[in-house]
Amino acid sequence: MVGIGLLVGACIGRWIGGAPAVAQPADGPTAAGYAESHDLWQSAPVDSLFPRMLKGPGAGPGGADRTWIRIGVAPDSDCEGAFDPMLAQALAPAGCRRLLRATYTDATSSNVTTVGLLITRADPAAMARLSARWSAQHLGDNPKLMPRPVPFPGTDSAGFGLPQRASWQVLILDGLPAVVYTVSGFADGRAVTDPQPADTAAVQGATSAPAQAGLGYDARGLAVAVEQCLAAVVRTVLHTSAPGTVQ
Repeated sequence: MVGIGLLVGACIGRWIGGAPAVAQPADGPTAAGYAESHDLWQSAPVDSLFPRMLKGPGAGPGGADRTWIRIGVAPDSDCEGAFDPMLAQALAPAGCRRLLRATYTDATSSNVTTVGLLITRADPAAMARLSARWSAQHLGDNPKLMPRPVPFPGTDSAGFGLPQRASWQVLILDGLPAVVYTVSGFADGRAVTDPQPADTAAVQGATSAPAQAGLGYDARGLAVAVEQCLAAVVRTVLHTSAPGTVQ
């Protein structure tokens, strides 16, 4: 079994420069890594996938640094009732093996963001088809496909419900059976009438409420950061499982 210390150390504090694109694992996706990812949720410590703190140097508006602090982790679950109907329908071809979710706040406790990691049942070809459809039909821009938040009573996210959703990001991962998604909102519980996808709300000079508050940057930044955490854990598991490796 992989050492817990190795897994926890794989991602804490990681951030890949503020780039909006999803970065691939350094050695590229592999068949072994894909297969390993299907069951990774059962053995990977929660801190390796959802670190207690993530930092984003230059990841905020105007190149400002960003820090996100985890305030709650939901029990792993199936996907029943976890998504709005249209998003559930869009993701259905990939299947749902397990759903992992956590919620973060920014350093000022002004914004909250839920991050979801959906481990799918799909093979590589099915994930490639979903990714192609997602891009071709611009499904990531459709507010009817916004993810749902996970509030935690007694925290900054206590009032984070469906009307509070302000910005979101959905990443269909290449080379791994996983979807990473985020949804962000204001910690004070205010409703948002003009939610925007992260790629719109994180455009320099955008004037909407989500953009001005940096909520698009939070949604985009945390999605990419958690994707990097998953990739780092997969690499660690493969390395420690390789022949001749001390475990």
